[in-house]
Amino acid sequence: MRKVFWENPYQKVLNTKVTSVTGNKILLAETIAFSFSGGQESDQTFINGLSVLDSVIEDKLIFYVLEEGHGLNPGDGVLMEINWPRRYKLMRLHFAAELVLELVTRKLALEKIGAHIGEDKARIDFVYDKNISTIFAEILNEYKSIIAKDALIKTGFSDIESQRRFWEIEGFSKVPCGGTHVKSTAEVGGITLKRKNIGAFKERIEISLIQP
Repeated sequence: MRKVFWENPYQKVLNTKVTSVTGNKILLAETIAFSFSGGQESDQTFINGLSVLDSVIEDKLIFYVLEEGHGLNPGDGVLMEINWPRRYKLMRLHFAAELVLELVTRKLALEKIGAHIGEDKARIDFVYDKNISTIFAEILNEYKSIIAKDALIKTGFSDIESQRRFWEIEGFSKVPCGGTHVKSTAEVGGITLKRKNIGAFKERIEISLIQP
């Protein structure tokens, strides 16, 4: 399966073919629809106008779940579409979270214990026994400096066979990540940070875009 969302995360529509059908699960030759992985939510997707209800990753393949009675068969040509405004927010928030995570771990060398990137906000959870908001001003200043540079965000495979990928900003960092990303830091834009205590020795940073 060719994963076009890695090659061109800005592609909104795709003509492709059904390669297999098992009940309401279908496999396509190519896909532009990202499936939940690494904390990033799945795209809202339509195949021939039918809503994708769920997606399942098996052996590096993504199977899309449609309603019963979808009428699709192997060999059928289909039109795949994604909700682009939602995808673009996810891309921007994902990279905002990546930058915040990198800056926080450089500052405090904390252990990340969870993360989630949704359409409206992202969150990162850490093991920490203090109030993490005390470093927000410093983190935001460093973050704004990176955004202002409009630096190129390079992505690619670190291991093609295992489909391990990375993002890289030259001179800043190279980080393993298989999500979808914008092309430059300026596209990410400004953010706000909010602290939440989620239990003993656990701190959460919630990240929101200033201009959704």
